[in-house]
Amino acid sequence: METKNKKVVNMDLKQYGMFLILIGIFILFAITTKGANAKPVNINNLIMQNGYVVILAIGMLLCVLTGNIDLGVGSVVAVTGSVAGIIMIDLRMNMWVAILAALAVGLLTGLFAGFFIAYLGIPPFVVTLATMLMGRGLTYTLLQAQTKGPFDQSYNFIGAGFLPVAKIPFGDGTLDIISIVAAVIASVILIWAEFRSYSTKKKYNFAVNPTWQIALKLAIMLFIIWFFFYKLARNNGLPFVLLIMVILIVVYGFITSKTVAGRQIYALGGNRKAANLSGIDTNKVFFWVYVNMGFLSSIAGIVLAARNGSATPKAGDGFEMDAIASCYIGGAAVAGGAGTIVGAVVGAFIMGILNNGMSLMGFTTDVQKIFKGMVLLLAVTLDVLSKRKKN
Repeated sequence: METKNKKVVNMDLKQYGMFLILIGIFILFAITTKGANAKPVNINNLIMQNGYVVILAIGMLLCVLTGNIDLGVGSVVAVTGSVAGIIMIDLRMNMWVAILAALAVGLLTGLFAGFFIAYLGIPPFVVTLATMLMGRGLTYTLLQAQTKGPFDQSYNFIGAGFLPVAKIPFGDGTLDIISIVAAVIASVILIWAEFRSYSTKKKYNFAVNPTWQIALKLAIMLFIIWFFFYKLARNNGLPFVLLIMVILIVVYGFITSKTVAGRQIYALGGNRKAANLSGIDTNKVFFWVYVNMGFLSSIAGIVLAARNGSATPKAGDGFEMDAIASCYIGGAAVAGGAGTIVGAVVGAFIMGILNNGMSLMGFTTDVQKIFKGMVLLLAVTLDVLSKRKKN
């Protein structure tokens, strides 16, 4: 039993080590930028600027779990944003028509990729490379290399708006009570979920984590929750895009951990032949994973266009790399079959903090890409080396 507990401890520390990394990187930039990255307005920008990357990372994780990636998500973001822009600016139609059209384009792209991957057996790398090239070309064709905008404020609210606030005087400024209430609710849910998991394991005589480890994990996660929500409360409250992110995290967290469809993805990534022999229709799994990726890419495209207030030909450029890197940095296995939604989200914020911190320090985007590439390589190398040690 002691050996079993030890294995659980090691696995848990690896799983939650990414939270320590996130805090460590943030503190490092807080020192180098003299606290500029910890200002309320910057925390708000960090969430808004990375909302679409988080959305893409959630969908990308499902692709990564199958042992593959999707290179076309950045182009789908651009295409869906341009479709929304053309409908609102050129055709002068309602924003809801534009949103539905953008979602439809994303789904069609996912259906296209899923069909070639699942039912024609074309490697995902090749198919999504093709959708990346076709999508980028289609974007330039639709927009004719022009920017469509500005959009109406009601549409911009999706990417740049805030939920209602209830501010009270606090210190040298104000404090949004709704943000504080949200932090309380998130804390209660986190603590309840942890102790429910602990009680369930004890009930069925499963190995449980030591009390110190549970306390440490809760302390780290509660610190992150309260830090971010407090900073948002000191600014303009909760960004609307944060609500979208939370809904997607909860929904896809439930799908991957509590449903048959989610378990099938992990089984496929772990061993496709074994999954087929166990009765799983792996072609169907591949199909819906890439259809889902197209759908989430369209949501990210809508959010990005709303954040920018316009549709541009260069929108989404390089987003596929950020989404893929977020999954691997967040602990997803290179070979597939291992990874979590929370891990992908944390990975996305690690990438976001790196971008944000280096921008505040005056690094150019070229230098930022060098550092992000190094972090990605390090994360993948550690995963590969850990697998070799186990074998």
